[in-house]
Amino acid sequence: MKRPTLPNRVPRSHAVGEKASFTRTITDGDVSLFIGATWDVNPLHTDDTYAAGTPFKKRIAPGLLTASMLTHLGGLWAFLANEMHFYFIAPVYVGDTITASAEVAEADPTRGWVKLRCQCVNQHGNVVLKADVMGYPGEFEE
Repeated sequence: MKRPTLPNRVPRSHAVGEKASFTRTITDGDVSLFIGATWDVNPLHTDDTYAAGTPFKKRIAPGLLTASMLTHLGGLWAFLANEMHFYFIAPVYVGDTITASAEVAEADPTRGWVKLRCQCVNQHGNVVLKADVMGYPGEFEE
């Protein structure tokens, strides 16, 4: 049986400039499941009436739900993060389509350590999140 291969969008080396990305639409189910797992019951995420009276005008997705999209890229790359810095730039709403991307910004081949420069962009091209993630990517067969 032929062994499956990882998609081409997944970085296969620790080289500076390697990139990966994927796109997903945030659903009400995603928000509900995330809140159920994290117990983040902030009314900005759970209460339409409350959120309508805020500058956001409607419920927003939890920021860490958006940030967690980067873990999909890390999972495809067998990445073990040991440090993360998130910068929440703009709100994400149910129905927004988010593209999460990561690029190797620095690499230490001796230790196998890399720094990823990451961002999430909505369907309008607006950056909603920036992140720096440091850690150790997995090894892939040549």
